[in-house]
Amino acid sequence: MRKQEPLFLGIDLGTQGVRCLVSTPQGEIVAEGKEKISHIYREGERFEQEPEEWWEVTLRALQGTLRDLRKKGKDPNSIQALSCDSTSGTVLALNREGRTLSRAIMYNDGRAKEEAEIINREATSFTERSGYQFGASFALAKVLWWKRNNPELFDRAHFFLHAADFIVGKLTGEWGVSDTSNSLKMGYDLIDFKWPSFIESRLGIPVYKLPRVVNPGEVVGNVRPEIAQKLGLSPHCKVVAGCTDGTASFLASGATRPGDVSCALGTTLVVRSISYQLIKDPEGRIYCHRHPEGYWLPGGASNTGGECLEVYFPGEDYREWDEKITLENLPTSLLVYPLTRRGERLPFSSGEASFFQVGEEKSREEFYAACLEGVGYIERLSLELLESLGADTITRVFASGGGSRSPIWRKIRANILNRPVFLAQTTESAFGSCVLSASPFWGKISQAVQEMVHLSGEEAPHPFLSSLYEERYQTFLAECKKRGYV
Repeated sequence: MRKQEPLFLGIDLGTQGVRCLVSTPQGEIVAEGKEKISHIYREGERFEQEPEEWWEVTLRALQGTLRDLRKKGKDPNSIQALSCDSTSGTVLALNREGRTLSRAIMYNDGRAKEEAEIINREATSFTERSGYQFGASFALAKVLWWKRNNPELFDRAHFFLHAADFIVGKLTGEWGVSDTSNSLKMGYDLIDFKWPSFIESRLGIPVYKLPRVVNPGEVVGNVRPEIAQKLGLSPHCKVVAGCTDGTASFLASGATRPGDVSCALGTTLVVRSISYQLIKDPEGRIYCHRHPEGYWLPGGASNTGGECLEVYFPGEDYREWDEKITLENLPTSLLVYPLTRRGERLPFSSGEASFFQVGEEKSREEFYAACLEGVGYIERLSLELLESLGADTITRVFASGGGSRSPIWRKIRANILNRPVFLAQTTESAFGSCVLSASPFWGKISQAVQEMVHLSGEEAPHPFLSSLYEERYQTFLAECKKRGYV
């Protein structure tokens, strides 16, 4: 029997569910699977999920993916490595054996505002040097919230980890390992590659409760024998350190050089550009991830994005809504800032920001299109912020995430941005994790991106429509200024 080519598996642990993809070394998707997360706990500013459900859903998604792989005539034993990405800033508390002590506090949980202010007061030299402020969405603020509001849980916790770290622990049995991408919001120093002293000396959080940090793409260990047997994987299948979903989308997008920006549109909008220099933002809207090969990835995440459609058009087929929108009816007469809860992180930082609408909708179709436009205006303001802080002038926009699959949304974004928007063949975060899992095979991450990411098209702006959107954008900006947001 001819030996099959090596395969690589990516896991995306998202807000709504788990998505898995299997790829060849050349980036061809050969199997996929997904499962929904059933239990989401929201009350006011609190947003929590059950980590053990993540694991159950991940196992089901993996089983479905490998069934699909077998149907395609391929052997799961050919999977050499896998990697997992997850939402940035989600944090959970575990005991020494990796058992969870409570629900996870999710990335957009807003309860830790006071704790973020405390951290920023106590970590002035660190924030000035690193170029960003801590926000309520940061994992470190949530750990401090536990310390101040649930000291019994804080004392019992042996590890404070991120969502992807939990899946890595379940797969390998190696607990207490994270990556630089997820650990940024826990306060990890990406310049000196260590936990800064203020965490223990000023906040009273013992650093032994924080994970050992490795680079994305570094091998953590093998899949545990019992899990490999259950799934039908090779006992030699490697588990590679993952990253945040934003970083995974960046890897999947095709952005490769200064002047490129990756805009991942999923539940939220995540922007990430490439810089040889550390970009600093005293207001904390922009922060820099560190690429394992040395350069900086300045960007940030908005609280807006595809979630507005999930909230305002629940359970509906967005493709049907897309087909109702025509270029002749654009721009709409509405201006919408489509926040679904109080507070915004990017393109401005405001704990009080909330949904606004200017104008009366003539139809639900117009409101739908105005939500798409609103995210586009937010995207443009975010890119202008990056440039104003010293990032390279943005010339190319690479779209990724589920929202990038909408042709009309891409057209709207290209015309609002007045820049070409490039689309990769596979835009999902799970594919970015495939690329990451294949990086040891290719030798380095940039080579894996070059070999695996293929562009499928370009959405160019139309001069007349772009001019119309320029007027609407300036009005949108004026409305944001009127409310004190910018």
